[in-house]
Amino acid sequence: MHATIRDVAAHSGVSIATVSRALNTPELLNAETLAKVRESIEALDFMPSARGRQLRGVRTRLVGVIVPTLANPVFAESLQGIDEAASASDYRLMLMTTAYDSARERRAIETLREQRVDGLIATVADAESNPLLDELDRIHLPYVLAHNDTVRRAAVSVDNRRAARDGVFALLQRGHKRVLMLAGSFAESDRARLRYRGYENAMLDAGLTPYAPLEMDFNAEELPPSLLAHLSDPLRRPTALFCSNDRLAMIVIRGLRHAGLSVPGDISVLGFDGIPLGEWLSTALSSVATPNREIGRHAWLRLAKQLGLPGDPDDALDPIAFKLPHSVRIGATIASYIEPAARMAALEPENPA
Repeated sequence: MHATIRDVAAHSGVSIATVSRALNTPELLNAETLAKVRESIEALDFMPSARGRQLRGVRTRLVGVIVPTLANPVFAESLQGIDEAASASDYRLMLMTTAYDSARERRAIETLREQRVDGLIATVADAESNPLLDELDRIHLPYVLAHNDTVRRAAVSVDNRRAARDGVFALLQRGHKRVLMLAGSFAESDRARLRYRGYENAMLDAGLTPYAPLEMDFNAEELPPSLLAHLSDPLRRPTALFCSNDRLAMIVIRGLRHAGLSVPGDISVLGFDGIPLGEWLSTALSSVATPNREIGRHAWLRLAKQLGLPGDPDDALDPIAFKLPHSVRIGATIASYIEPAARMAALEPENPA
């Protein structure tokens, strides 16, 4: 059973009103009393009620932000969009990362609740079935999901399934039939699962059988040897590879080149996210581009509405699940597929007359 404010008062030998002041207006207490209450809070592992603070109208002007990682520029772009919009409303951000780990995700939410944030903007592993979000709903702590594609909760994203379908269709249009998908762990990303559904849709619509997904650790910095062997094997490798994010795509391209393969000569590679870094590479990365900074900004606008702050007059803020447009950015890492026989014939010298 969780400790209550009454338990803290009894443990520290003060009134409930004094504990309340220690939580909400600590400047009104002397240092000795405040220290005593805080020691009891720590000893009892007491977590203040977010709902109670909101009913009293107490604001910290802090917003918690939870993202899987900052190693993927997508989340840094989103964070910038959140920060620019939140700063305009005189709010500060508290950032935590989860490394795609469910235990760290739980700790991040608990830590930010303890810090008395007014609300949360988060990218979680699973938006549909998530007891942590169910708990936030129960205590009425405002939150908005960023990048999670769900209709159940307040969220801002692209249509991940449709976006992936459009990207894979661009590969099929260029003659590719053996198209595989590489993703991070499906267990840690509902976005990856939806993007695989889009891959399946595109393949089936073209009359092709989808292949089982290839999975690797989101946090890895190079291709696992087993995956590199699969992609290097001329009997098994695809003619095109769809990666569930741009970071994975760049790791793949580096691994393939170290193995002596050409991109797109031997394998075409398509990413997802459209990070600017991809366009700066010597071989510009083809990608399904998403408006990541705008996803962050719109997530803040929806949270601000929940907090009762003035909104953007240009944003109707109607849908619970708000979708932003995507596009397919054709770079230099995909090429039209040419059958080996036709390729060899093109290389043979013409017979002299």
